[in-house]
Amino acid sequence: MQEIFLGRQPILDRNHDLVAYELLFRSGQTTQAGIADNVSASASVIVNAYAELGIQNMLGKQRGFINVDAELLMSDMLHLLPKSKVVLELLGTMEITAEVVRRCGELRSMGYQLALDDIGEVSDRIKPLLPLVNVVKVDLLQMEANMLPDIIHSLKPWPLLLLVKKVDSVEQARSCMKLGFHLFQGYHFACPQIISGKRVDLSRVGLMRLLGLIMQDAEVADIEEEFRHHPNMTYNLMRIVNSVASGPPHKIGSLRQGIVVLGRKQLQRWVLLLLYTAGRGSSQLVSPLMQMAATRGKLMELIAIADRPYDRDYHERAFMTGILSLLDTLLSAPLLEILDQLNLLDEVKAALLSREGRLGQLLTLLEKKEGNDSKTVSSILAGLSFLSLGELITAELEAICWANGLDEIYH
Repeated sequence: MQEIFLGRQPILDRNHDLVAYELLFRSGQTTQAGIADNVSASASVIVNAYAELGIQNMLGKQRGFINVDAELLMSDMLHLLPKSKVVLELLGTMEITAEVVRRCGELRSMGYQLALDDIGEVSDRIKPLLPLVNVVKVDLLQMEANMLPDIIHSLKPWPLLLLVKKVDSVEQARSCMKLGFHLFQGYHFACPQIISGKRVDLSRVGLMRLLGLIMQDAEVADIEEEFRHHPNMTYNLMRIVNSVASGPPHKIGSLRQGIVVLGRKQLQRWVLLLLYTAGRGSSQLVSPLMQMAATRGKLMELIAIADRPYDRDYHERAFMTGILSLLDTLLSAPLLEILDQLNLLDEVKAALLSREGRLGQLLTLLEKKEGNDSKTVSSILAGLSFLSLGELITAELEAICWANGLDEIYH
């Protein structure tokens, strides 16, 4: 069976809320971002992956943008993709024939949403498609900055959502926001640095669930499980544990230890205080950063279970390492400065700061996998006798599905 890599690049709206993903399919051998160069040749891979890997579950409530060329556009295989979950992204290099226009009209009437990629100008070539597509995408790297206002003005006659991609800096993001773009995509948002300056959002729903568990004298395991669905509260827990006057008697290596050290009374007071500050202007959608942190934590845990099946403390340390690995982006501060406020075990701290030890090796594996560095991924896996590429992909899919469950908790 052919092994498939699946990438997801977030697409955000003007409020910086996650509204969709561009789905990036590749084989285990390619290091290129996006799907294979010959989209027609990989069409069967896309469809098989959709059926076999359960992408519906991976998307949560968001849609997935999928690249299609003329051959795939005409294929009946498209009907296997649920119209409520996908946006068919027409390649900018596609020859726009009368047959292509007819097919787009047919798909639109069936309820499919369409996007037109790489718009450089509103030419006579693309005008027949503009009444049929829902989204047009502009590649920022292929456009002169002074051309963008003209492009946006030329597209006004059609009721379209304007998406700008390859936004790689805060300056570019601000400029495109002012120009009136509706949707945004790029490494800047995927990181996503655009929300790093904001206060860490805390879900009132999650806090109320947590408070209820505490007041019902629930088992520590149940309280711990609730924390695992809220990466931001995990960080706040570690900080509050270290603010206790006498300080913890030993270093913290897991959520369970933090809960026990703090104690139920202190924990209850802390949750009550957080309820007064949570939700002020915060989004009701889970941010891409929160999903990434949750996915990393769960994936680190799953790999640790494969590594040492009976060492629960090790599993917890792995989860903690993954979920705290994006703190510098989340809080817009140096990681060393942040970790100095937390009394973490040396093993976890070394993994986070310098990728040392087994946990550091596993975190590096995740980061290289996210960056599509298949050569380094293969090299690391060669030294891990307990984990194959197929098993890593299966664990990644499970972790993504678990993280997508956060969306249900936040609503």
